[in-house]
Amino acid sequence: MPRYQYTAIAAGGKKVKGTITAETPYAARKQLRVRSVHPSSISEISSAADQGGQALLASLRRVSKAQIIDFTKQLATLLSSGIKLTEALSVLTLQTSDHRFKTALTEIRDRVVTGESFTDALHEYGDYFDVIYVAMVRVGEVTGTLGGSLRTIANFMEKRQRVEAKVLTAMIYPIVLVCFCILAILILTTKVIPKIGVQIERAGQELPWITKQMMGFSYLITSWWLLVILAGLVGIVVLFRRIFRTERGAYLRDKFILSLPFFGPLIKQRVVARFASTLSTLIGSGLAMAESLRVVAETTGNSLMKRAIQRARERILAGADIATPLRESGVIDPAIAHMVAVGEKSGELETMLQSISENLESSTDVVIERLSAAVEPVIIIVMAAVVGVIAYATVLPILRISVTEF
Repeated sequence: MPRYQYTAIAAGGKKVKGTITAETPYAARKQLRVRSVHPSSISEISSAADQGGQALLASLRRVSKAQIIDFTKQLATLLSSGIKLTEALSVLTLQTSDHRFKTALTEIRDRVVTGESFTDALHEYGDYFDVIYVAMVRVGEVTGTLGGSLRTIANFMEKRQRVEAKVLTAMIYPIVLVCFCILAILILTTKVIPKIGVQIERAGQELPWITKQMMGFSYLITSWWLLVILAGLVGIVVLFRRIFRTERGAYLRDKFILSLPFFGPLIKQRVVARFASTLSTLIGSGLAMAESLRVVAETTGNSLMKRAIQRARERILAGADIATPLRESGVIDPAIAHMVAVGEKSGELETMLQSISENLESSTDVVIERLSAAVEPVIIIVMAAVVGVIAYATVLPILRISVTEF
């Protein structure tokens, strides 16, 4: 049975540390609470030999979105068939193959059995169930339509997964071409050109200028200078990641991305489409407007849009409209903001948002297909030009030797 190391607050506010044996982390927390000890952190103890490997496996092993969708669909079906929530969770736990996800489901079931709501139990497992998932489950529990809410969640997740798959599919071929180009360049510059250059220098011939440059590049990427360059790039990446984690840094990054000449409008369409789709789904599930905006703000993925949604929520709480702060954000076009205002006044905001989302997604799909079709030949032309230059630098000294000997 696993052992866990914990830090907790005992009676009188005293901080204590210790170890405990239990089947799961939740069972360990439950044992400590029975002793009137409230744990603040708890982690499984592993041997020094296994700790590094287990940490690596834990970081690589993640539950796929498809598995979460399948779980949600099956749970919705079981609940709609009249099976109790605890029994449905037990069934799904038994058929889950992923060890970490099975442990999470076991703990969730145990918490529901002890009287906690399903929403509160899911809230502790944000790695699997995001804030949108938890919010819609809360609506289902309150309204007594948990099965229907879960079905809506599954459909929403499937739709988002299809959108992401389209973008990924469009990127596969260009990425393969770029990788092939880089591989060809590395082979020619590190294997072919240096050998030819050495043979020509031994023959007492002067190397052409372009061949000398290629040999210098070959020396650069095969010497310790490459490590210096890579270390510098890694340092820059780490620095920017830390900057972008701050609120100001994230805001400047997103503002710069949206201002890009061609990709900016495309990304903006994606952001607005995701906002409209998510808000429409949350409102349709019965979640209050203010709460829906709070959830959407946490999942929008864009700082400018997040600020606009937060201002819209403040206006809603003050009794005003939501279209004005969206229009002033600079992310949503005036025409779309006007459509939101019309939907809000007519009481058809959910339908209007769904229409906006579908139109933007269709438009974005067309743009991505055209972009992919345009990028592929450009990459091929650039790759051919680079390889051609390297080939010229390789063949030119050989031709000079041939002409001299002739």
